[in-house]
Amino acid sequence: MSGIRVLVVDDHAVVRRGVVAYLDALEDVEVVGEAEDGRAALDRLAEAAVLSELPDVVLMDLQMPRLDGVAATEEVVRRFPGVKVVILTSFGETERVHAALERGASGYLLKDAGPAEVEAALRAAVRDEVFLDAAVTRRLTQEMRAPRVGLGALTAREREVLVLVAEGRSNQEIADRLFISERTARTHVSHLLAKMGLSSRTQAALLAVKEGLVSPT
Repeated sequence: MSGIRVLVVDDHAVVRRGVVAYLDALEDVEVVGEAEDGRAALDRLAEAAVLSELPDVVLMDLQMPRLDGVAATEEVVRRFPGVKVVILTSFGETERVHAALERGASGYLLKDAGPAEVEAALRAAVRDEVFLDAAVTRRLTQEMRAPRVGLGALTAREREVLVLVAEGRSNQEIADRLFISERTARTHVSHLLAKMGLSSRTQAALLAVKEGLVSPT
């Protein structure tokens, strides 16, 4: 496979420039655009679709304002089914990996990935295959072998969400605080309730107090 066209999405301009320079060094990979967040990425793709110039792959960061990478991935896959999404992020928690893959991502890379891994992920995506960073694969394997229980089962982000739930924040308020979509916030709440075997936000709040994550009011 050659001539892979890539749209780079990251909310940090310095990081975007670095990723673009990185990709420019790869053979038969062409950067066709940049976007500063998920919403801007969807706008770029809509414009490209009108001109029949859609990229092959979107290289997507996860934590971004306005529309985070998970929600953006879901929208890209829904609206532009011929475009693949590969996540490139600093966050390797398995919950984030699951969320991205469930929304249709074709790959998951950490930002310390080497050139060979980036190229392999892009080429796997256009072949309709899934490529996972080696470190991510190890974490997923460990999770399957020895699933965590209690608070230890929660990701760092889910702990943040648990604290906000205990503070009485709504899903939209949680989304605004963490720069994620309301849907992603709702998903985090559902996941943490399921992991902790809880049936309500009130139970979650009581647990957070009991575990010392927040002070009782």
